[in-house]
Amino acid sequence: MTHFAAVVLFAFFASIVFGITQREKPRDMIRYGIYCFVLFVASAIVLSWVMFLIAR
Repeated sequence: MTHFAAVVLFAFFASIVFGITQREKPRDMIRYGIYCFVLFVASAIVLSWVMFLIAR
């Protein structure tokens, strides 16, 4: 498993937990879970580029 796949897997399960625990209505749970998932993956991509540029 690659690092990116591990990040996506973690983001998936963490987003499910956040969606369930932070919202009350099912529609809001799904929307918040998707929002968290996108933020997790986007931040991982941005931080990986920052680390790449620092290491150069």
